[in-house]
Amino acid sequence: MGRRRTIDRESVLDSAEQLVQKGGATALTLDAVAKAAGITKGGLQYCFGNKDDLITAMIDRWIAAFDLEIEKYAGPKASLAERARAYVMACRQIDAATQARMVGMLITLLQSPKYLNRIREWYAGWFGDCNATSEDARQARTAIFAAEGAFLLRSFGFIAMDQSGWDTVFTDCLRLITPQAETP
Repeated sequence: MGRRRTIDRESVLDSAEQLVQKGGATALTLDAVAKAAGITKGGLQYCFGNKDDLITAMIDRWIAAFDLEIEKYAGPKASLAERARAYVMACRQIDAATQARMVGMLITLLQSPKYLNRIREWYAGWFGDCNATSEDARQARTAIFAAEGAFLLRSFGFIAMDQSGWDTVFTDCLRLITPQAETP
């Protein structure tokens, strides 16, 4: 009797992301993902269930990766200001792979409003802490909005900016949070 083959979920998710990056949301089919990952469609369904579950896993992975970046900068028990600074720093670190991943994610989200709920919940966690009752919270909220806007504009290719200009944008965002502190 042969050994049971194990499917590497991360590898499958990598293949799904690459398909979306190259061909858009319509390229994301179970058949295409299975072929790209080198597994059977049945194996893919065993691992993820259906296309909705696969997309949900992709979204969860993107969120987890961003949250990990934030924790890297702020630590697990950070203050609101520290978390906002970490958010800005994570947005600042855009590279070509991240840019392509974000465009793929947003294209995927546009397929159905139900996928937006997970993203809305994640953002609600961020902006729920940034209520408008204190100056510090408003500054943190504004910095996060600014960083997110810059990140999305660059991810979609709506703006082209050299690294020096990009760094200046995020230095300014960081100053919104802690005007007295020295910012990187």
